[in-house]
Amino acid sequence: MDFLSTLFIDFGLQILSTVTAAFAIAAIGLNLHFGYTGLINIGQAGFMLLGAYGFAITVKFGGPFWLAVLVALAAATVFALILGLPTLKLRGDYLAIVTIAAAEIIRIVGGNQQLAPVTGGVAGIGNQVYSDAFTALSPFPQDGSFSLGPYTFPLTQGDSWFLRIVCWAVLAIVLVVVFLLMRSPWGRTIRGIREDEDAVRSLGKNVYLYKMQSLILGGAIGALGGVLFVLGASVQPDSLGRSQTFLLYTIVLLGGAATVFGPVLGSVLYFIIIIGLQDVVGQFIPAEIMSQEQIPQFGWIVVGVGLMLLVIFRPQGILGNKKELSFGD
Repeated sequence: MDFLSTLFIDFGLQILSTVTAAFAIAAIGLNLHFGYTGLINIGQAGFMLLGAYGFAITVKFGGPFWLAVLVALAAATVFALILGLPTLKLRGDYLAIVTIAAAEIIRIVGGNQQLAPVTGGVAGIGNQVYSDAFTALSPFPQDGSFSLGPYTFPLTQGDSWFLRIVCWAVLAIVLVVVFLLMRSPWGRTIRGIREDEDAVRSLGKNVYLYKMQSLILGGAIGALGGVLFVLGASVQPDSLGRSQTFLLYTIVLLGGAATVFGPVLGSVLYFIIIIGLQDVVGQFIPAEIMSQEQIPQFGWIVVGVGLMLLVIFRPQGILGNKKELSFGD
C-alpha cells in the first residue's frame, strides 16, 4: 500500500473517530458560550471532565446508564450555576479567570489520592468499570466485527461501530437543537447580548438570566461530550486539562465561531491535520532529525502557528461571517 493510500485511510479513521465527534460536541457547547453569547469560558474541559466523572462514578456505584448520563448533566448544571452566579454580572474577563481556575480545581481534586476510592486518583477510572452499562444497550451482537471498505471494527465491544454510531448520532441531535435555538427569539437575544448587552437590557430583557441559561446549556453540552469521550477511553484527570480547552478554542476558531457547523468542520480538520502531519513527518523526515516522540510536539507547533495566522488573516474562521463576528473585534 503506497503512502497516499495510507494517508487517506488515516484521514477516514479520524473522520469516523469517536474522539473527533466528542470534541466537536464539546466545541459546540463552547461556541454557544463564546461565539453566540460572548462569554469567555476558559474551562470547557472542566465541564467535560466533570461530566465524565459524574457518569463514571454513578455507574461505578451501581447506577444505571441513563441515570449516570443525567447525573453528568446535572453536575455540569450545578457547576455552571456556581461559576455564573458571582461572575456574570461583572465584566467578561472575570468569567475567564473563574472558569480556568475552577477547571483546574476539578482536575486536581480528581487526581487526589485521598479520593481514590471514588475518583480513582491519578490512575482515574478504567473503561471496564462503566463500558458494560453502555454496550448492554447495543442492538448488535456482543461479539463479532464488521468491515466497511478498509475499516474493520468490533460491532459492540471496545472501539466499536456501535460507539461510533452513538457519538455521531448525538452530535447530529445537538446540531439540530442548536440550529433551532439560534433561529428562535432566544438565539437572537443572546446574539444581541454578544453585540451590545446594554441595548438588549434597554429592551427589558434580563441579560443576566440569558447569560446564565447559555452558560448552563453550553456546559451541559460540554459534559455530554466528556461522557462520549471517556466511553472510548478511560476517565483520566490529566486527559482533560487546560490544553484541551485551548484545543476546543482552536476547533471553534478554525471552523468559524457563531456558526452551527463550524465546530464540526473545525474538529474534523484539526484531527486530520494532526494525523496528516504525523504521517508526512514520519515518512519523509529521518529519525535522526525528528524522533517519533517529537512528532506530536511538532504537530502542536504547526497548529499553533496556523491558529495565529488564522486569527490574523481570517479571524471569522472558515465558515464564519466577518460582518457578524471576528475574533478580537
